Amino acid sequence: MNNNNDAAEYDYVIVGAGSAGCVLANRLSADGKHSVLLLEAGPKDTNIWIHVPLGYGKLFKEKSVNWMYQTEPEPGLNGRQVFQPRGKVLGGSSSINGLLYVRGQHEDYDRWRQRGNAGWGYDDVLPYFRKAEDQQRGGDKYHGAGGPLPVSDWRHHDPLSEAFVHAAAEVGIPTNPDFNGATQEGAGFFQTTTRRGRRASTARSYLRPALTRGNLRVETSALAQRILFDAKRANGVAYKQDGQLRTAKARKEVLVSSGAYNSPQLLQLSGVGPADLLKQHGIEIVLDAPGVGNDLQDHMQVRIVTRCAQTVTLNDVVNNPVRRVMAGLRYAALRKGPLTIAAGTSGAFFKTSPRLASPDIQIHFLPFSTDKMGEKLHPFSGFTASVCQLRPESRGSLKIKSADASVPPEIRINYLATETDRRAFIDGIRILRKILAAPALKSYSVDEVDPGAKVVSDDDLLDFCRRTGSTVYHPTSTCRMGNDPLAVVDNRLKVRGIEGLRVVDASVMPDLMSGNTNAPTIMIAEKASDMILEDAR
Repeated sequence: MNNNNDAAEYDYVIVGAGSAGCVLANRLSADGKHSVLLLEAGPKDTNIWIHVPLGYGKLFKEKSVNWMYQTEPEPGLNGRQVFQPRGKVLGGSSSINGLLYVRGQHEDYDRWRQRGNAGWGYDDVLPYFRKAEDQQRGGDKYHGAGGPLPVSDWRHHDPLSEAFVHAAAEVGIPTNPDFNGATQEGAGFFQTTTRRGRRASTARSYLRPALTRGNLRVETSALAQRILFDAKRANGVAYKQDGQLRTAKARKEVLVSSGAYNSPQLLQLSGVGPADLLKQHGIEIVLDAPGVGNDLQDHMQVRIVTRCAQTVTLNDVVNNPVRRVMAGLRYAALRKGPLTIAAGTSGAFFKTSPRLASPDIQIHFLPFSTDKMGEKLHPFSGFTASVCQLRPESRGSLKIKSADASVPPEIRINYLATETDRRAFIDGIRILRKILAAPALKSYSVDEVDPGAKVVSDDDLLDFCRRTGSTVYHPTSTCRMGNDPLAVVDNRLKVRGIEGLRVVDASVMPDLMSGNTNAPTIMIAEKASDMILEDAR
């Protein structure tokens, strides 16, 4: 363990052992030529609920592994603050997320390329999705087999989730067996980052196999304070561990992989950010970079709760002591049953208007119901389907509130700030209601609990969205890639105007992709690893 006056030196210092950082640690240390230090602010991933798929409900408000952020009051959501869970543990958010493996649409990545990011079109990124993947169904044109990241089908037969897929077909939404294949549109079952009923976080799938390497060091409970510079070259990181300030020097590069909230926060704390903001907090300016913390985007969801006519929901299992114990025993013995439920069992992608080129709505179907995610399930039999707008126009910001790294940043997302976003939710709810009223779900459905049958007009539906809308936990784009004045990194993820510094995580996405952010973040880190090693030659 190094002390203040004897800073350890590494080729690469990675800040953040999350969905991207664990990938980088594995790939950059693989050939044994480079020394790598991986810093993580949280603990080791020993909490038992991390490894049980349904455990994400238990980790939702678990301070020991979760940053537990809140937005500022959101004007578009009646001034409500929105809870923002983020992983603070080895594996980062991949250790506490809802486990869905959804890459987004081919068009998302082609749009990134068209915005001036050469090398980031769909044909460019597909090889990295395939390289990462160990697809249970085997490899093909779209999927990889034998990669570090297990991707699996759900291990539990659920009649409700199946009925949802049939109901979607009855209202004209085709069945799609693979949302990550030729096209995303349609209804079907989600695949998950699990193997044999256990979560496959990046800590488990990428970091664990690399831990025996002598050239990789991992430090937990190590909160980065700032990046160190020699003029405009990053050459190390100061971090706090066990109440002591320590430093680690980087001979080649500092790699910031702290996520869409903590990466821009660390850059700002280090003097790379909007000059006025830095001055306000007495931080010495290394580079006036107004785009750092700009362009924050997130997916919002609005949930419809339906009372179920049959006792086939997770509510019925959890609220019945005998069934609850049986589910636990079944999971312990076979790694099957309700404890393998991810944050969406089946779902659908569809367009709210035929004028659109690709789906703008994602539905997550769940065979349980609750007032708020992470809270107690309802005492009655119930199921949930949520509407998520895939490409919001609304943009927010992230700003430090203090020069102290332990103070949470100011998060403003500006949900529902544009007419397109508001319209998408109103139309999306109407289409979802058609699915929920289709014959396949008739025998299961008693009535709509929330928002209820009386909520019908555009104004009432929008009011419901404002009262109850929440996040799907996909913040991105705060250190956006591009070549315009507000872009933070270039297409090789190097911070523009600084040497020896890259950002590698969801914050570099030029805009939000149409799906869940974990798989694309892993892809970004796979691609970045190749670029970093190329540049080291």
